[in-house]
Amino acid sequence: QVQLVESGGGLVQPGGSLRLSCVASGFTFSLETMTWYRQAPGKERELVAGITSVGISTNYQDSVKGRFTISRDNAKNTVYLQMNNLKPEDTAVYYCALRWGTYWGQGTQVTVSS
Repeated sequence: QVQLVESGGGLVQPGGSLRLSCVASGFTFSLETMTWYRQAPGKERELVAGITSVGISTNYQDSVKGRFTISRDNAKNTVYLQMNNLKPEDTAVYYCALRWGTYWGQGTQVTVSS
């Protein structure tokens, strides 16, 4: 069955960086678009970034453009989210998803605070 396992979250100070990873299994990873979403307390889940199957095309939410980078390694069935210059408003649970939410990972908490 499809499994998505995120890691890499944690507590970081404003201006810091984190790299999230999501290891996928149960489907042909190299053929699928992958996405990262986040959900802050009291807010709806929102799309942060997406990447097409061979990584040619990426898209980002406006608030993270220039700070976050999505990438993938099809040999490792892994999608990444490099997050730089983190801000308190980036605090949320971050979820990896197959396509635009066909399947979800369990999420990883990112907290940006001094």
